[in-house]
Amino acid sequence: MATAAKNEEEVRKLSMQLRYFEQTAESLQQRLSMLNAAMTDLSYAKMTLESLEQEKENAEMLVPIGGSGYINVKLANPNKVIIGLGAGVSIEKTSLEAKAIVTQRMEELQKTHVSAQQQLSQISERISQDRDRLESLLSGIREGPH
Repeated sequence: MATAAKNEEEVRKLSMQLRYFEQTAESLQQRLSMLNAAMTDLSYAKMTLESLEQEKENAEMLVPIGGSGYINVKLANPNKVIIGLGAGVSIEKTSLEAKAIVTQRMEELQKTHVSAQQQLSQISERISQDRDRLESLLSGIREGPH
């Protein structure tokens, strides 16, 4: 009888632990989605900066304004870019400096992505192990003492 109570207590603990790990995994998946979106955004910025290097002063360009809309503009200075530093602060940089900043951010995001992916993998493995143990305990409880 003591073994049954012990098994039931372990089932409760495993159930709570599984819920925690599943919530953590969901949170990591959301974080990975946000990281992917940020990396995509930076990739577009880098491609745009690389395209800018090819343009001459007064070149006509289409600039996205959101909602699938664009405006036609003339490029005043293809070598100057305003880039955000964070906390609402922006600074003027050359296109090469801006590209270096974007590249560095992409590398940092990639490292963060790899780390989050590893954490998710470890959590998923733990969830799998805990589910197997839980199923084993539950089947033992259902069968009862022999």
